[in-house]
Amino acid sequence: MLWKLLMRSQPCRLCSFRKMPSTPKYRPVVACFTYTTDRLSSKENTRTVETLYKFSVDIRKIRRLKGWVLLEDETYVEEIVNILQELGADETAVASILERCPEAIVCSPTTVNTQRKLWQLVCKNEEELIKLIEQFPESFFTIEDQENQKLNVLFFQELGLKNVVISRLLTTASNIFHNPVEKNKQMIRILQESYLAVGGSEANMKVWLLKLLSQNPFILLNSPAAIKETLEFLQEQGFKNFEILLLLSKLKGFLFQLCPRSIQNSISFSKNAFKCTEHDLKELILKCPALLYYSVPVLEERMQGLLKEGISIAQIKETPMVLELTPQIVQYRIRKLNSLGYRIKDGHLANLNGSKKEFEASFGKIQAKKVRPLFNPVAPLNVEE
Repeated sequence: MLWKLLMRSQPCRLCSFRKMPSTPKYRPVVACFTYTTDRLSSKENTRTVETLYKFSVDIRKIRRLKGWVLLEDETYVEEIVNILQELGADETAVASILERCPEAIVCSPTTVNTQRKLWQLVCKNEEELIKLIEQFPESFFTIEDQENQKLNVLFFQELGLKNVVISRLLTTASNIFHNPVEKNKQMIRILQESYLAVGGSEANMKVWLLKLLSQNPFILLNSPAAIKETLEFLQEQGFKNFEILLLLSKLKGFLFQLCPRSIQNSISFSKNAFKCTEHDLKELILKCPALLYYSVPVLEERMQGLLKEGISIAQIKETPMVLELTPQIVQYRIRKLNSLGYRIKDGHLANLNGSKKEFEASFGKIQAKKVRPLFNPVAPLNVEE
């Protein structure tokens, strides 16, 4: 019985050509762990284990992470190792890849070589490819829809996305490559039409689209209906086309990931918090689109964090971009400014706002003023000879 439970509890594999049974509702009790581990060890494929040992792979890590691969009758340890070594992986790199992604050894050499050719479409050389595999072994050994993945890679290249961007998407947003290529093409057309519909120009559309895809590729997982619904809702809220275009430029595709209800809740919260008219609220949103993007709980937490530091609603209203900062970042920056005797609640929030680089530059200027000498060091001195 325990054996059946353990076998049913194994997670799904990355290689899609073999399917594992679904995860059971209940896992074996901890008291049976040692006993069942011994039982499993006795069922392991001895040839697989010995071959992994030969390549300095830590079997204990595999047992903890994905022990089910050691139970397989058919594995391809030597073949996978050979492929990795051909790409330039040394012994340490090979062991690390197999320890972090044990599923690799149940992927057939044929499919792995096909995956290798696919990824080489966007990698300059084999050195770059093996570095990617070392960093993201699970992405590489997720082997399914290879022909469809190839069509998507070629489509993104035709769009003008740089290979370095496509390779990053392969490792961090692989889901979009499993979309049927026709669906991705349809979504691109919808995005282009939406951009032009709110006043965007043909000349700027390609740049906007490529930035959108590089910063938020998951927009392709949306539906055309959702994009249309979001645009119509913003128009109903009184936003003119050029204002929606401004929001699209600042929020990129993140705007299309918001549902009308979420946008409405954020608008209502901001209107009540700032006690402002709809016109003033629109101006605030155009200045700080995060007022639309962040949910009410996030906005509330950040607003309360600023108020606890002695910052007034009027100050936040004047510089709403400060709501893009987490409470932890706000506290850290206020402490740094206080160390120079600068009281943020009595001044302008511009010195608190901005990216890390912008804040450090602003802080440096304030610090320089504090230590500036009273005399002009470059002025000539009148010294009697």
